[in-house]
Amino acid sequence: MRILCLGDVVGEEGCALLSRGRRLWKLRDSLRADLVIVNGENSAPGNGITPASARSLLESGADVITGGNHTWRRREIGTMLDDEENLLRPANFPDGAAGHGWCIADAAGWRVLVMNLAGCVYMEPVESPFTAADRILRECAGKYDAAIVDIHAEATSEKMALARYLDGRVSAVFGTHTHVATADARIFPGGTGYITDIGMCGSHAGVLGVSADAILHKFLVKTPVQFTPASGEVEGHGVLFEVSAGRCVSAESVSFL
Repeated sequence: MRILCLGDVVGEEGCALLSRGRRLWKLRDSLRADLVIVNGENSAPGNGITPASARSLLESGADVITGGNHTWRRREIGTMLDDEENLLRPANFPDGAAGHGWCIADAAGWRVLVMNLAGCVYMEPVESPFTAADRILRECAGKYDAAIVDIHAEATSEKMALARYLDGRVSAVFGTHTHVATADARIFPGGTGYITDIGMCGSHAGVLGVSADAILHKFLVKTPVQFTPASGEVEGHGVLFEVSAGRCVSAESVSFL
């Protein structure tokens, strides 16, 4: 079983990268991916995710959409988060938050548990992702053949520590949120695939998908400024995991234009 995971889709440029010319459908065919997971928490124009951007990602070839700390930025996504089984938000946010944090997706007849978790270091003080992961694995015991985790977090140490903690209990752990792809795809001793961050899909002409002028103003002038999306130099980044009998046997970074 081959699972393709793509990094944070940023704005209209990121959505267009995956939809234009059936790019994602062609990519999943060329990589022989059985399941595609896309982080979509920044896929709406400006920030957050909307029903329109979520539908765009699903129609472009995503099987599961994961989220992060910006998932609820756009109020109109609330009902869809509750209703769409494969549209996730971090599981370790309070119960009152719209949506759900895990699903069991079909991948060529295999049942894949997809978990979405948020980090706590330098982020909102939510439930520990370690505790949340334990809880979900207990609740879903016997209901899945493989498990994969999107840990949406700032601190590289927290992402790697979670993967070490889950080594041998899940098939793969990949990090999102920083929008910068790391070069550390690997397989841990217990058979869990790992990469600290899978990067982003969108314009690399600015700073993390945002206009360079806006970010420079923020750093140099320190006064509020409207963040506008960057344009041009569009790239996509992610990771491809190959899983056999619940264990990761290959983990490779993926880049495309």
